Amino acid sequence: MSIVKFYRGDPKNAPKTTQGAHLGANVILTCRGKLLLEKRRDSDTWGLVGGGVKNYEEPIDAIVREVREELGIRIPKEKFCKLAVYGEPGRIAAYCDGSVWRMVIVVFALELEEEPQITLSAESRDMRFFSREELRDIEVVITHSDIVDDWFTNKE
Repeated sequence: MSIVKFYRGDPKNAPKTTQGAHLGANVILTCRGKLLLEKRRDSDTWGLVGGGVKNYEEPIDAIVREVREELGIRIPKEKFCKLAVYGEPGRIAAYCDGSVWRMVIVVFALELEEEPQITLSAESRDMRFFSREELRDIEVVITHSDIVDDWFTNKE
């Protein structure tokens, strides 16, 4: 059962926000040209590793924490490179409890030399590395799909 529905640039169908903007941190984590995505339990879609930035936490510290929590690996913050901020008003997350948030996402990048041994968290159903071609066969969460497209387009 999905506990969250995501919208991007869809003012006709997206619900009106009930909360302030929510700051998130996600990572383009790659190895040998493939991108790591997480099969999310909350929406049963594939998305970037990451999550919410806690009060008084810097986005870089949030991504270090999220990678540790979601993958079970420790990576120093100096290894991550800040890529972009995606914050247009139509990036929405609507939860089954009735809360609706505008999402602002700080995106980081990290290229790994070899695939790590991953320990799944309770938030994830699966984790896999995908080539651009393999992404055509899966559903990427709408609030991350443009980030993924931008990364593949810019690396070509």
